[in-house]
Amino acid sequence: MFVTGNDIIYFPFCMAQLYLFSSFTSIELLLLTAMSYDRYVAICRPLYYSRIMNPQACLLLALSCWLVGFIELIPYMALLLRISCYRSNIINHFFCDMMPIIKMSCSDTSALELLIFTEGVFLLSVTPFLLTLISYMFIISSIMRIRSSTGRRKTFYTCSSHLIVVVLLYGTLFCQYLRPTTMDTLDSNKIFSLFNTVAVPLLNPIIYSLKNKTVKSALKKKAQLYFKHQK
Repeated sequence: MFVTGNDIIYFPFCMAQLYLFSSFTSIELLLLTAMSYDRYVAICRPLYYSRIMNPQACLLLALSCWLVGFIELIPYMALLLRISCYRSNIINHFFCDMMPIIKMSCSDTSALELLIFTEGVFLLSVTPFLLTLISYMFIISSIMRIRSSTGRRKTFYTCSSHLIVVVLLYGTLFCQYLRPTTMDTLDSNKIFSLFNTVAVPLLNPIIYSLKNKTVKSALKKKAQLYFKHQK
């Protein structure tokens, strides 16, 4: 759309885009939860790490996240496809998202909204967040028991990238979907969606690569050259 200027999307493609975007968001949340459990085992149960997080367990966790992410959206799509009345054919958004489409509908969407609240919020937002939070509570507790400050710093550094990504993603999603109704506007939703779909994915490789010694060394050299030229 941004390249060609064509902002028309056919209904089947709109539904496919909505399904894939929602599924991948759910999968990302579940994978972050699995990664927090991996960090918990590595820090709190280091002697048992190779036995608990063996290749079979990692594969099972990854496959479970992908399967749940794709399957749990099917009831949403079944209810959404039953909507037969829309006030307009213009979506006030830059892609097909669930809430703008619901607000366009003149049909009864109470069942869909209830499903979004019960399953979407509690199963795929609050539950992964609480599991991640519990993992980090144990992690922080273990770190605080380390006597040397150097050991605490190095241990916390191993999970710092994951923690930053978790805070960015959940912070954006909570601001987007758990705001008071008086602040819930389509224009503000577009801003948070833009940050969630563009800014966070762009920041992810930067955040994770900062732990790479080669990347840090290259950045340090670039910074030194920059300040040298400035002088």
